[in-house]
Amino acid sequence: MVAKERKARFIVQRLREAGFVAYLAGGCVRDRLLGLTAKDYDIATDARPEVVQRLFAETVAVGAAFGVIMVLIEGDSFEVATFRADAPYYDGRRPSAVRFGSLIEDARRRDFTIGGMYFDPLNDRLIDLVDGRRDLRAGLIRAIGNPAERFAEDHLRILRAVRFAARFGFAIEAATWAAMRTAAASVSRIAAERIGEELVRILTEGGAARGLALLVDSGLAAAVLPEVLPLKDCPQPANYHPEGDVYRHTSLMLSMLWAGCAETLAFGVLFHDIAKPQCFARDTDGRMTYYGHTERGAEIATAALRRLRRSRAVQERVAYLVRYHLRLCMAPRMRRATLKRMLAEDGFDELLELARIDALGSSSNLGFYHFCRRAQAAFSAEPVRPPRLVNGDDLISLGFRPGPQFKLILREVEDLHLDGLLTSRDDALRYVRETYRPAS
Repeated sequence: MVAKERKARFIVQRLREAGFVAYLAGGCVRDRLLGLTAKDYDIATDARPEVVQRLFAETVAVGAAFGVIMVLIEGDSFEVATFRADAPYYDGRRPSAVRFGSLIEDARRRDFTIGGMYFDPLNDRLIDLVDGRRDLRAGLIRAIGNPAERFAEDHLRILRAVRFAARFGFAIEAATWAAMRTAAASVSRIAAERIGEELVRILTEGGAARGLALLVDSGLAAAVLPEVLPLKDCPQPANYHPEGDVYRHTSLMLSMLWAGCAETLAFGVLFHDIAKPQCFARDTDGRMTYYGHTERGAEIATAALRRLRRSRAVQERVAYLVRYHLRLCMAPRMRRATLKRMLAEDGFDELLELARIDALGSSSNLGFYHFCRRAQAAFSAEPVRPPRLVNGDDLISLGFRPGPQFKLILREVEDLHLDGLLTSRDDALRYVRETYRPAS
């Protein structure tokens, strides 16, 4: 038993000893039945919030009005929620009021059957009032009760259905799927931060390609990721992309992402060719071209991530990945200085991984990838960006004034240093004196 589960069990036992009903609830029960280690453990109880606060030394009233108290034990946090029944939802996010109720009422208010079960850890007993274990065995995502009502209560549940189906490789039950498609447009009324967080989880918890397909087929993509829709039927030359159009290529790349990958890599994959439809053209010989799609793609990716309220750091890294994902193909032909500069860039390892996945999703030509890996190994014993041999003060002492020539000299000396043609400060100063003359 993992340490966090032992702490959750302690909370249940403490509540029981005080005379209350208490069970593990929701996702941790689902994960237990699937043989997975849960990240979080939630507890459901008939104890009122104020009672929970009295029973435990360290608590935070994160949602006391909704019956939720956070119990803190040795650095770990656990949501302890009182059994409740919800009043009508008017904002598509939260109930207008709650009434503390029974276990069956608590189960019926939850979203999907596979997350609506409870577990008694003291007696090793499953409490399943919604046929969650049946759907878990069948690999089905099914809304509890009327799916249209569940999605009207909290529009984010539509995206959660996609996430669970993608993560577990489950099908979505027919009535639940029909309700999702009907309600898809309502997702646009959710706060952008919540949409962004859910999309990150869809792309990084496993099954990202399936997640994208479900977003598109349900109509959700039109509301939350309209940028991806033009990828369908955008053609690519068969000699470089035997897999097919840009959407097919992107989906293949997403299928290679692993659970737990960085959101920047996931969004880099999703957006790397996002501007190809806009930049598509044919030259006079009929050859397909996409000139400028990397630069334009970086702009589209940045705008989309800004809309989804992702951090500035995420926006900048993804823009870097999209803008430069084709540059690595030129690595074997780069001069040593240019190559070393590229290898030293912040984010290069992630760029290299994106380029590897890009190649595997198309021509499978990995020559550039192995070249870069060999270069990294070869340069590992020396600093990729060593200290400058000369600096601005040195140039001023030689009679140069700050300006365009100033920068050109510093750059050239650094290039020659990285190329191994200048190896000492004296060599560098001699080169500057012999090659350049200060402006009069």
